[in-house]
Amino acid sequence: MAAEHSPLDQFAIKRFADLQLGGIDASFTNSSAMMVAVIVLVTLFMTLSMRRHAMVPGRWQLLAELSYEFIAKTVRDSIGSEGKRYFPFVFTLFMFVLFSNMLGLIPHSFTVTSHIIVTFILAAAIFIGATVLGFVRHGLKFFTFFLPPGVPIFLAPLLVPIELVSYLSRPVSLSVRLAANMLAGHTMLAVFAGFVVALGVFGIAPFVFIVLLYGLETLVAFLQAYVFAVLTCIYIGDSIHLHH
Repeated sequence: MAAEHSPLDQFAIKRFADLQLGGIDASFTNSSAMMVAVIVLVTLFMTLSMRRHAMVPGRWQLLAELSYEFIAKTVRDSIGSEGKRYFPFVFTLFMFVLFSNMLGLIPHSFTVTSHIIVTFILAAAIFIGATVLGFVRHGLKFFTFFLPPGVPIFLAPLLVPIELVSYLSRPVSLSVRLAANMLAGHTMLAVFAGFVVALGVFGIAPFVFIVLLYGLETLVAFLQAYVFAVLTCIYIGDSIHLHH
């Protein structure tokens, strides 16, 4: 019985429909359903919020415009004028992670971004894309990224491996940061919710803590989406400008 009420049960993958494609398990799960829901909600939010283009925006149009300008400024500050072409990608990524984080805060829902495989796929796509971009823009000169200008050549055998390991660890750190924050926060919420139920009328203190923690987790959900977007911009900026 204890296992059924584990705080980690909320992260379990549940199959809704079994599907095999060429020997690959492509079953439709609660994770799949939540990602579809996120895409639908983001699309509806942006489409319905901006359909009137009112001079005096309502609350939903204002939220959409603020989100747009917020990420647009982040792209400009991190990448520069050349960042315009990458804005759609960064904005889509930010909205997907943000809505995934926020929907995961709804009781009995599923938090897609708590699973390292999801965040790692996102991070790996960013890493591979930025690396390819670097080679397309600079060719073999991109390797100079691992030896900043002005560094004495005799330090190259020491500095290049350090820079290379740091560069290769980007998708790991990017994915683990997001997944770990979502996993830890939601686990804490589940643990204290269990205290409220177990203590009954004496559970007022854990309940107050849950309310405060829920507010904190809402802030963390936004900050983690923002950090994900900012680091994406930084990686793209590094590939474009190399040493800046």
